[in-house]
Formats: sequence, C-alpha cells, structure tokens
Amino acid sequence: MYGRGAFFIEHPVRVGLIGTGYVAKLRAETLLHDERARLIAVVGNTPEKTEAFAKDHQIEAMSSWQQLVEREDVDLVVICTINRDHGRIASKALSSSKHVIVEYPLALDVLEAEELIALSKAQNKLLHVEHVELLGGVHQALKQNLPRVGEVFYVHYNTINSQHPAPRKWTYNHELFGFPLMGALSRLHRLVDLFGKVLTVNCHNRFWQTEAEYYQSCFCTTQLSFKSGLLAQVIYGKGETLWQPERKFEVHGENGGLIFDGEQGVIVHSGETTPIEVGSRRGLFAKDTSLVLDNLMSGTPLYVTPEESLYTLKVADAAKRSAQTGQTIIIADT
Repeated sequence: MYGRGAFFIEHPVRVGLIGTGYVAKLRAETLLHDERARLIAVVGNTPEKTEAFAKDHQIEAMSSWQQLVEREDVDLVVICTINRDHGRIASKALSSSKHVIVEYPLALDVLEAEELIALSKAQNKLLHVEHVELLGGVHQALKQNLPRVGEVFYVHYNTINSQHPAPRKWTYNHELFGFPLMGALSRLHRLVDLFGKVLTVNCHNRFWQTEAEYYQSCFCTTQLSFKSGLLAQVIYGKGETLWQPERKFEVHGENGGLIFDGEQGVIVHSGETTPIEVGSRRGLFAKDTSLVLDNLMSGTPLYVTPEESLYTLKVADAAKRSAQTGQTIIIADT
C-alpha cells in the first residue's frame, strides 16, 4: 500500500470518462452510486456509442477526449480506451491539472510512461494505473499461502483464450493493443508483485494473420529469471489456432505446491492435496474505483504505485526486444 499525499478534495469528485466498453460501464455504475463522485461526461470511439452510453447513464456526451480533459468542471479523468491512446490522453489530462485513472498499460512505450509519472509529480496530481489482478481472489490466496510451500523455485502461468472465429477488434490489432505482454501486462505484474525483481527475460512470439493490421491468433511464451533464483514461465495466447481455453497458475516450492485452475485452488504437500479458499473476481473495478476516491478524499493509501507498474512495463519491453532479436535480455538494476 502506498500514499502519494492527501489531495483532500472537499466537493464530490467530478469525473470525465473516456471509453464506452465493458470496463467503462463498470466504472460508471460505481461512480453513479457513490455520493463522493459525480459523473459529468463521456466520450467514446464513435458518436453512436457515446450517445447510447450517455443516455443510459444520464450524463453528457462529448465529441472528443481533448475537449473532455480540458473541462474546468472535471477533477478526475478515467481512461478506459484502446491501449495505444493511454499515454497521450493521460499526458493531456495531467497537463490540464486533472487526476487520472488509466487501465494498464500506462503507455506502450517505457520512456513515455516515465515522462507521465514525472508529469504527475510536477503537477501534484494522482496518476493511478489499474491493476485489479492484485485485488482478485486468486492473487490474494497466492499471497496468503506462499509461506506454506517454502522457498519457491519455479512458477508456471498459462492463460489461453480460444476464440473461433477471432473477433476483428482492437485487442487483435498490433498498433492498438501493443505487444502481447504489454497489452496483457497483468500476466507479468502478478509475478513481479509476488516475487520481486527480474534478472533476465527470454521470449518467443508468433502471430497468425491474413491481413496487415489484424491477426487471428497470437502465442507468446516467456521465461523469466528472478534475482531470487526463481524461474518462471509465462504463456499467453488467444485466437483461432488455440483449441483449448486454459487459465492455470502453478507455484512449486521446496515444501509443497500451489495449483490454481481457474478460480479453484489447492495446496499439495507430500502427495496430499487440500483445497484452499479463493475469493471472487466480481466487483474488482468497483473496488479499484472506490479506493481511488478514498485516496482523493482522505489520503487513504492505494494498493499499487505507478512506479511498480512502470517496472513491469520495462520487463514487458524486454520480452518484446527478446522476441524481436532472439536474444536473452538482461534487466537493468533499477
């Protein structure tokens, strides 16, 4: 948990929302039911989606995010749009003296992310990068039970999303989504949060596509060597050439193992398998939004820092460079 200092906004936090998708709807529902906030306006990728969203939530529809972030009656900008645009929207919002919530990744470029963090400090404005995976039941169960398995020496994290046919949407677009482990940064951030600094990264990545911008499938496998001596393998894939969906997290320690298959978890000791309690995944974006309001109104510490998210972005960038060059990348000691 961390605090960036108390901002102590006295009036309800006035919020502008950028995005009209699934996460934006969850954010809007939370903000509309919290007396500490007032949702002012929204802007989406198309006028039709913006108008429909605004009507559903009884707020103002705007024609551009540039106009929204410059509004004097907006204190907080919530960015729930395509990954490519996170950085430039956050930069404009911070420069306009707004607090910012942005879904991970903060940016698709490490230098840009560093500049955003520096800008937020210069402006004395909150910059919160959402990492709800840290709030989820699986991650909390992992943290609670790690001491029971002794020194951890190997982790395997596998998330496969089989889709037939693959959707022609921004999450299957190179420019809009970014390198797979940047766009899906939580796959690495969960490991960094649990096990600390990374020493080396080795990554291989493959795409299947019939047109230049959109692909039908991707498969990414990455090996991480941590400074603690831990070895980890992360597999991320989605699309048409993957035939069985899977979400599995395995932790192997000297005294036992933790195995999570979806939302079900067990601990293994000497061949004896015991179920462990795993909390729900529901309500995480609502919890994240509420924690930000707590921070803005009373200075209550948040659960993740932008610097921590930046570090994981550097690990993802190393994975990208490894996939491009075929070389193992050493992470600079920061």
